[in-house]
Amino acid sequence: MNSYLLRRNPTTTFDLLDDAFNSFFSPTFFEKKTDFMKTDIKETEKSYLLEIEMAGYDKKDLSISLEKGYLTISAERKESLEENQTYLRRERSSKISRTYYVGDVNKETIKAKYENGVLEIDIPKKEKEIPTAHTITID
Repeated sequence: MNSYLLRRNPTTTFDLLDDAFNSFFSPTFFEKKTDFMKTDIKETEKSYLLEIEMAGYDKKDLSISLEKGYLTISAERKESLEENQTYLRRERSSKISRTYYVGDVNKETIKAKYENGVLEIDIPKKEKEIPTAHTITID
């Protein structure tokens, strides 16, 4: 059975609310539950702020791209594979990626910084155009 079909049973009101808002900024309904790249999303009057846990990665390992309203964060670290390594369980991935739907934003004004294992991305909201009246002359 595919892992994206497995869902946890919400047991509290907070779990229900968490599930309801868990896919905010997410493009798909059947998104896999992730235990990596945990993200907090804040909304201010002028922007959205994403705070993403990226512990164990260096700044040089990170990549951010924006295409057609989808913001993709990727990270890949080089692993040294020593001979005779035996793992009973391996949960840390050397390559991760996550995509968020952010809509139509001005890509030139997005700012990102990485500090203490947390990637912060500030996405300014696109200014709403105020419709102006236009008079049309009659010939």
